Amino acid sequence: MHCPFCQSESSRVIDTDHDARGGVRRRRHCSKCNERYSTYERAIKATPYLIKQDGRREDFDREKLERGIRVACAKRPVASADISRLVGEVESRLQDFGKLETTSRVVGDIVINGLKSLDQIAYIRYAIVYLGLSDLQAVRDEIDRLLV
Repeated sequence: MHCPFCQSESSRVIDTDHDARGGVRRRRHCSKCNERYSTYERAIKATPYLIKQDGRREDFDREKLERGIRVACAKRPVASADISRLVGEVESRLQDFGKLETTSRVVGDIVINGLKSLDQIAYIRYAIVYLGLSDLQAVRDEIDRLLV
């Protein structure tokens, strides 16, 4: 572990905490520059390959998913922690399936359900792209379904 301040490799762990999802937070003290910093560890579970609509396969990309959700939530009163939580839920559910491959549609369905409860405007923004709402009538129909 390199100190983020001086890049030294000599540090010692002061405190360790475990979170509910199996992650570990460690407080560290650098022996060289005497600064303190935190590190976070989480187990890396295998996520399945995503099968795209055109048949291509690609790795699940947590950052790409988070970017897409952030775009949908732009200028909305959605906390960054809520977006990270939703991304974590999606990743966790994919890992829990225990499959080697799954369709990108499954990811989209999980996200769209999470956004529906998180922020309805962000849900509509995401749905326009994800569900392919190509005209105003389709968007209006989706909004009407939300309002029921």
